[in-house]
Amino acid sequence: MGDIMDFKQYFTDFIKSSLGFVISAAIKVILAVILLIVSFKAVNYLAKKIEKISESGKLDKTLARVFAYVFKLGAKAIIGICLIGFVGIDTSGFTALIVSLGACIGLALNGALSNLAGGILIILTRPIRVDDFIEAEGYSGTVEDIHITNTRLRTPDNKVVYIPNGPLSSNTIVNYSVKDTRRVDFTFLVGYGDDFEIAKRVILDIFNAHSSVLLTPPPMVRVSSHGDSAVEITARVWVMSENYWDVKYDVLESVKRAFDERGIEIPYRQLDIHLKKD
Repeated sequence: MGDIMDFKQYFTDFIKSSLGFVISAAIKVILAVILLIVSFKAVNYLAKKIEKISESGKLDKTLARVFAYVFKLGAKAIIGICLIGFVGIDTSGFTALIVSLGACIGLALNGALSNLAGGILIILTRPIRVDDFIEAEGYSGTVEDIHITNTRLRTPDNKVVYIPNGPLSSNTIVNYSVKDTRRVDFTFLVGYGDDFEIAKRVILDIFNAHSSVLLTPPPMVRVSSHGDSAVEITARVWVMSENYWDVKYDVLESVKRAFDERGIEIPYRQLDIHLKKD
């Protein structure tokens, strides 16, 4: 009889302790989930604040985005590990597992490491920045974002191109946005039967009349070659970088219209053949 009573007492104590453990664990899990949601929202909020610092001019936009991205990933990883420890799970083995997986993934993804190194190099040397118009790896477009392993471009026809940072950092990059001004080069062909001085004056007048053409340095219009079927006139003018394409297209249209009005011929390429009779 005493053994039965002892068993009942032992079973009751076991149920109470198990129930207490389950309730305690459930409370910890609920608190961990609440803390996870709140802390992740706080991290996202702070990351957005870091990005907005660039709008005030205190920090470069590229650096602000990179700092926000790294801060977001690092903070969430630390919060996740801390909450796992709060729940009661031993994080030492979990941390060792993450390190081991990282080493294995690093060995397997050797190319990704070169992209990572390239991303760090781009961020430090800053040959390109967000909103720059560049040409690299066979593509041209506006830099929308610079991540750790790749850079995102938006092409003029609204395509999105992701370029790995490894080859991007080690190959040639043409950045059209670094300088405030650019030179627009033109080549016009005039027939040998036309007065090239009049053609030069027409081109120069069009340059001077265009509101986006800079007068310093002054426009240059000179005969550059005597071709097989035409006189080649080279014209160069300086503009603000944002006005490059508008000036180029406006001048081409205006010169064609002005040549037609003055009867100046833009000749086709042709070959004159003379037959000799015996």
